Amino acid sequence: MAEHESLEFGKADFVLLDNVSLEEFMANLKLRFEKGRIYTYIGEVVVSVNPYRAMNIYGRDTIEQYKGRELYERPPHLFAIADAAYKAMKRRNKDTCIVISGESGAGKTEASKYIMQYIAAITNPSQRAEVERVKNMLLKSNCVLEAFGNAKTNRNDNSSRFGKYMDINFDFKGDPIGGHINNYLLEKSRVIFQQEGELQRCFKCIFQLMKGAPDAQLRSLHIQRDPTAYTYIKVGGQIKSSINDSADFKAVTDAMKVIGFTTEEIQTVYKILATILHLGNLKFGSDGDVTLIENSKLVSILGDLLSTKDENVEKALLYRTVATGRDVIDKQHTHQEASYGRDALAKAIYERLFCWIVGRINDIIEVKNYDVRVHGKNTVIGVLDIYGFEIFQNNSFEQFCINYCNEKLQQLFIQLVLKQEQEEYQREGIPWKHIDYFNNQIIVDLVEQQHKGIFAVLDEACMNVGKVTDEMFLQALNGKLVKHAHYTSRKLSPTDKNLEFDRDFLHSAVFYSVVGFIDKNKDTLFQDFKRLLYNSSNPVLKAMWPEGKLRITEVTKRPLTAATLFKNSMISLVENLASKEPYYVRCIKPNEVKSPLLFEHERCKHQVEYLGLLENVRVRRAGFANRQIYPRFLQRYKMISEFTWPNHDLPSDKEAVKRLLQSCGFEHDVAYGKTKVFIRTPRTIFSLEEQRAEMVKRIVLFLQKVWRGTLARMHYRRMRAALIIIRAYRRYKVKSYIRDVNRRFKNVRGMKDHGKHVKWPTPPKVLRKFEEALRNIYNRWWAWTLIKDLSPEQLVQIRAKVATLECLKGQRADLGLQRAWEGNYLVSKKDSPGTASSFTLISSDLQRKDKFMRVLFSCNVRKINRFNKAEDRALLITDRHLYKMDPVKQYKPMKSIPLYNLHSHRSRI
Repeated sequence: MAEHESLEFGKADFVLLDNVSLEEFMANLKLRFEKGRIYTYIGEVVVSVNPYRAMNIYGRDTIEQYKGRELYERPPHLFAIADAAYKAMKRRNKDTCIVISGESGAGKTEASKYIMQYIAAITNPSQRAEVERVKNMLLKSNCVLEAFGNAKTNRNDNSSRFGKYMDINFDFKGDPIGGHINNYLLEKSRVIFQQEGELQRCFKCIFQLMKGAPDAQLRSLHIQRDPTAYTYIKVGGQIKSSINDSADFKAVTDAMKVIGFTTEEIQTVYKILATILHLGNLKFGSDGDVTLIENSKLVSILGDLLSTKDENVEKALLYRTVATGRDVIDKQHTHQEASYGRDALAKAIYERLFCWIVGRINDIIEVKNYDVRVHGKNTVIGVLDIYGFEIFQNNSFEQFCINYCNEKLQQLFIQLVLKQEQEEYQREGIPWKHIDYFNNQIIVDLVEQQHKGIFAVLDEACMNVGKVTDEMFLQALNGKLVKHAHYTSRKLSPTDKNLEFDRDFLHSAVFYSVVGFIDKNKDTLFQDFKRLLYNSSNPVLKAMWPEGKLRITEVTKRPLTAATLFKNSMISLVENLASKEPYYVRCIKPNEVKSPLLFEHERCKHQVEYLGLLENVRVRRAGFANRQIYPRFLQRYKMISEFTWPNHDLPSDKEAVKRLLQSCGFEHDVAYGKTKVFIRTPRTIFSLEEQRAEMVKRIVLFLQKVWRGTLARMHYRRMRAALIIIRAYRRYKVKSYIRDVNRRFKNVRGMKDHGKHVKWPTPPKVLRKFEEALRNIYNRWWAWTLIKDLSPEQLVQIRAKVATLECLKGQRADLGLQRAWEGNYLVSKKDSPGTASSFTLISSDLQRKDKFMRVLFSCNVRKINRFNKAEDRALLITDRHLYKMDPVKQYKPMKSIPLYNLHSHRSRI
């Protein structure tokens, strides 16, 4: 059951549709496409609709959301299938595979790349260098194979023209250690011919070379940048493309270097591409019965590119060596035979190049030196990205093989899905109900059955002696399959005017033209070309053609036909897939014009029908639409019932699930297997989901309340603990400080300076004011110890000096604090020799006159007037007046000011 998507986006799983009908299926598919939901489940199958636009759902954040999660836990996504396959491989040590199918342009190649990207992202958590190297090479191999195996068509910008199955090997820890790639039926005819109306016609690598290679490299290959100069790609080259071929060329070259291709190998690859372009431009003419090459300059270019002699190239193009008994003769080609040989060589050399590239990648990425006894069993995840059904205006041999491949895979899909369902029912002890569905085994048999199948008839026609035509092959088909319900032709159905006489046949509702069937099945390449390429001096090219070493007289077996080779490879592929646990991605193309908005109902309906998606839903819905193991079901829905919330005390999870469903009234719509509960109708699932959603809201509110209370209590405890710690710490710091002060000042009474030299300890912040007060107390005590033994006269001096210090501190450098203060300095013979007597007489006269009791202060001063002129003066201060005197005139009083008119500062001591 997909989670986190509301019903406005439709049903995330087609199994949960109310009614299983094509109309409801299409309506749900269209709704999800229009809402931007391109993925939908059918049980464990992902249905993917090509969005034709970039979507931000493949980044690292999305990868983390799906990593290790179950399918039903997140909305449908490719990553969910990739993770399910990886978990099955890692947990159960079981090989798995992911089969991606759908028609051309449905998004299969992109899906395979996203799956590879996801697997690479979730592996190697320890970042081992060797594992990273393997992952990088596996991802880079995609880039190279797309360049040489994909082409732009009017249906698809990156259409795979070959089938690819990649095995990724993992060690016992689940890390990738190597891989192997199988390729199927490269559409090599695309090298020389493409369907009408296609945009960029040939394989991407050729256009990348022409647009992205440096000028010097193109000159060495004798290549122009103009695609219209080359016959094989002329038409496609005239159409402008949004593809950045130049950037792609650099990316592919860099990827080849990372994988391990040498410089010589890469250069040989591009020489082969250039050879194909030049082969297409070869023109043959006739001079009587002799066939000639009209533009013979190209022969020397081909000789240079193929590292062989010009005359050997010319001979292989114009002659065929034939052995008649012991004699060997050179038989000249007709104009038609020469053209056929040229095109056959172009196709064969490209196919051989592609197979060599795949083989070279395999040589590098395959697991080496792996010992099961030492390293443990290695397991595999296979990813199959193979061409989808193709129906063109003119369907030929390639389309017939491609559609046979899809019929074969569809048969496997139905068989495995039915088999898985039936085995699960039997394993769980649930009665199995027979399901009616269309079994396409009859269509597969029509193609591959021995002696009677279309491939057998085609091979028989190719082995006939003499001239065998496509019309003769069609007549043989008409004779063998005249009564078959899924085959007809114009001869068998004369009224069907869609079929041309002696050309077309109808197989499984698809029209095929037999034109070219014989030649394409024979796949004839003259032995002369194989010997030519084997004898090349280029070792890389020589290694691609080992069969060229056979002499003309050596007898070889008749080679298997293309149809037989393809049939055998498909049978082998199906057997390989059947041996693994399969997971499926079914891709749907919503429209023909690559629009992100258009959903063409009839086109999508046709794809849904031939992919068998409705049958898949019916198989999944047969009897029971949903099933889950008991612990997982209980974990999701246990909050609905009081018997199971929060934990049950019943004997088993199975009993708990029974009690839960009985309490909800659903016991008649379910069946109980050995390990799983089976639910019949989707409505029961929806009802359970609604009840769960309601209970989840209440549980969330309850959990929020409890959690907020828990957080508040935790915060309170932390704050309280912090307060206790702070208080204890403060007490400790205070006590430590007081002890330190006590220790330092313990014996200050006996010290000479009474502890003045003792350094005070640094107080804690909380005791800074206390320290100030303590220092004041100490200073007062220290001062007291100094003045307690002084006489009254000395005490008066001290008080005066302190008062002076407070008033004049910072205004006078020397206050004379170190000497005794006389006060009446003009009387002192030491300070005023020669003038003391004059001053004494004047002061005595003033005492008699003003009646003062004593002289407080006297001294000489210098006055600066407002004109900055200096004059000597004397001051006399008594207990009643302040006198200004002129020392020059024998201290004659100049002015007298009563003391009460003066402001005075009192000492605080």
